[in-house]
Amino acid sequence: MNLNQACSNILAQLTDLVSQLHEHDFVKPAETLSHSTVGQHLRHTLEFFICFENGFHQGIINYDKRAHDKLIESDKFIALNTIGRIKFFVDTLEEKALRLEVGYDLEKEDFLTIETTATRELVYNIEHAVHHMAIMKIGVREIAPYVILAPDFGIAASTIRYKEATFTPTH
Repeated sequence: MNLNQACSNILAQLTDLVSQLHEHDFVKPAETLSHSTVGQHLRHTLEFFICFENGFHQGIINYDKRAHDKLIESDKFIALNTIGRIKFFVDTLEEKALRLEVGYDLEKEDFLTIETTATRELVYNIEHAVHHMAIMKIGVREIAPYVILAPDFGIAASTIRYKEATFTPTH
């Protein structure tokens, strides 16, 4: 499986989740998520892809410069549209040298610039998405137990391979 397909699978799982969620559950604070919402975690995840897309076209990516778009986190239909846009970007993505701005100074916006590639940033976004999907799954189990998630939702491919390799059937 190539990276674009792996990413498309993740985006399809997110689409499935959002499609199943009732609108009021999309924005319902979950105690297990420190009172954040599935919509907020989804928005955060999608905004990394948006930063990647914007940066891809500009040649420089900065994930700190997210919009924190309240519409994505509060309107599941806008979220679904955003996932569709991201899927189109990922499906048409080509390799390209890029620069990544990172900033860890808590006092001021002081960024370091490092060399990266579109492929490396796609890997980062996949890993970031899986991580937040695992968090979303916790919230979904609390607020929307009617949602049926794929068995591998929010689980890294390496974890799935490890579990399969070490599985001992019981009789």
